Amino acid sequence: MAWRLLRPTVSAVRAWVNGQLLADAHQPVVQVSDHGFTVGDGVFEAVKVVDGRPFALDRHLARLLSSTAGMGLPLPDEDAVRRGVDAVLAAEHLTLGRLRITVTGGPAPLGSGRGDAAPTIAVVAAPMPPAASSARVATVPWPRNERGALAGLKTTSYGENVVALAEARRRGADEAVFANLAGHLCEGTGSNVFYAVGGELRTPTLASGCLAGVTRALVLEWVGAREVDEPIEVLLQADEVFLASTTRDVQPVSHWDERDLGEPGPLTRAAARVWREREAEVLRSRGPDAGPSR
Repeated sequence: MAWRLLRPTVSAVRAWVNGQLLADAHQPVVQVSDHGFTVGDGVFEAVKVVDGRPFALDRHLARLLSSTAGMGLPLPDEDAVRRGVDAVLAAEHLTLGRLRITVTGGPAPLGSGRGDAAPTIAVVAAPMPPAASSARVATVPWPRNERGALAGLKTTSYGENVVALAEARRRGADEAVFANLAGHLCEGTGSNVFYAVGGELRTPTLASGCLAGVTRALVLEWVGAREVDEPIEVLLQADEVFLASTTRDVQPVSHWDERDLGEPGPLTRAAARVWREREAEVLRSRGPDAGPSR
């Protein structure tokens, strides 16, 4: 019943596709031959919306362009994407929401080869519930490939994440975390990991294959942490662990596998406090990094 209350209504979801704001966000507009649909050939960004304004939009668009280039897709018109952002946010005021920007390879022959059609660009906005006060995490047995072609890119090829998250939820957890091929701590399905050992806050380097999270980068700037790659077993020594992501902000981890980490520790509490304060400052400033889009 709770899920039904939190599920966005059809009227609250707004969508803009290839320059057009849709009257019905659920009407069919993407071709079945779209390469994003057939083989996951696409990239995306998820942006937090607070009181109708996208947070850290400039950073997200910079990463979108970086992921697009890494996939070898034509770079989207950034001004067009910003117009799409403005259109969906003007159509439905969101007190707290999620904005998703997706760029795919567009219609193409069935198979891995790309066609010569223009990319598909879609922007969707919908309400989202506040993040839970803490998370339970499960380590999954499948490794991230830090040497793979998609390492560090935010692509729509999320099959591994879907399987890993389903396994975590089967075990009563909210998030799944991967090691990489070297056996080092890497990332969650949709989050970066921070942990404290001996009073020092640490997080994996980007060389681990983890995503260059926007929230991760801001935590490093605003709070500080040592970037280091260590065997995932280091978490057995960790006094504190928290996740960082667009939809979680700074979220304490209460349980890691069977280990009870207890209440949030001092470094986690400090990071969460600094995040709340600095995020509010950015939103009040109405600077270009908080939106509205240029």
